[in-house]
Amino acid sequence: METVELKVDMVGIHEKRLRKCLSKLKGIEKVEVDANSHKVVVTGYAHRNKILKAVRRGGLKADFWSAQNELLSTYASASYGSLRFNNFNVF
Repeated sequence: METVELKVDMVGIHEKRLRKCLSKLKGIEKVEVDANSHKVVVTGYAHRNKILKAVRRGGLKADFWSAQNELLSTYASASYGSLRFNNFNVF
């Protein structure tokens, strides 16, 4: 069994489309979606390139997850979380 981590540019409404694309592949056991960090974890017996191709074929921009993506999502959530404008919280 293999675990594939993907970075998928999506908003909440794209999760249904993503799951539909992956459901057509044989060998997919589990799909976990973290919409805040745009991270998708797919567990199963399907080849990682076929998983990536299926997501892209569904119209979503996707790449394999890397350590750089982890750092960027952590930095972005920390910096946006403390953003203030004239003493009012923006986010």
